[in-house]
Amino acid sequence: MDQAGSTQDAVSCKDCRYYIITWDFQFPYGCRAHTFKSKKSPAMDVFEASGLQCLLFTPKGHPTTQPTCSPNCST
Repeated sequence: MDQAGSTQDAVSCKDCRYYIITWDFQFPYGCRAHTFKSKKSPAMDVFEASGLQCLLFTPKGHPTTQPTCSPNCST
């Protein structure tokens, strides 16, 4: 694999908060940040078009624990 191909692999759409799976059979993957759907990983399309890794990649955050009652309730 060439140097450019290995650079592209550093960004994984599955780890990005903007990555979506669509209901469109022909374009099953999508990116909310770039607002497009694709047949392959959106990061691959971005890399092929620009030669750069996706600059809008944002790691998924961990869900925060929500309190089970309001701040004024006693436990």
